[in-house]
Amino acid sequence: MKVSALFAKGLVTLVLTMLALPSGAQVNDKAPKPIIEYTTTQIMSIIEEAPEYFDEDPDRFYGEIGSVLDATIDWRGFAKGVMGQYASNARYKSLDADGKKALRAQLESFTDIIKSGLIRTYAKGLLAFSGSKFEIVDGDDIDPNARSASITQLVYGSGDQTYTIRYQMGKRRDGSWRLRNLIVEDINLGQIYQNQFASAAKAANGNVGQVVAEWDVAANLPEDLDDE
Repeated sequence: MKVSALFAKGLVTLVLTMLALPSGAQVNDKAPKPIIEYTTTQIMSIIEEAPEYFDEDPDRFYGEIGSVLDATIDWRGFAKGVMGQYASNARYKSLDADGKKALRAQLESFTDIIKSGLIRTYAKGLLAFSGSKFEIVDGDDIDPNARSASITQLVYGSGDQTYTIRYQMGKRRDGSWRLRNLIVEDINLGQIYQNQFASAAKAANGNVGQVVAEWDVAANLPEDLDDE
């Protein structure tokens, strides 16, 4: 199924929001399903209020979404994943002191670009979710000793449209779970951005600093999202 651009952008923002738990959230982060259930409820409360003020004060909406995302999201980890081999531990260890310093600075800069770009690019599409129904169809029988898990959620949109989101989650050393990647229908966001970064780095003859400086989230949208 090809997802409509604006709705899919909102889906991407919604699932990125699943990476974050609001400060002080009382949720069992030792299991994937409760994390998704709780954060869906939190973000939907923002969406339902937004139509009342968005046209006059869109920055308020972006700010509230950003606050949820910034609470505990590992933006650095997401950015590092997009950079792929160019920010790998193996590459870092192979560099001299100056090279390591440069790579840390590049990762820090890219993290800021990814964070601000994704929020601004995708957040408006969230407004399409007001009144939508969400249903998690698995996640109750995950092996407690597993290091990774996939959770499937259905989103019932307007009319008869049903969208499938797959959350690819991993367990941290402290036993808590966090999202590592997401797939909306057939759009694997992490893989697509990683491929685009690798392609840009190759075109720049391995100049990672150039790729980071020129990166534009909106310009690097997955193909199916690049039409309004």
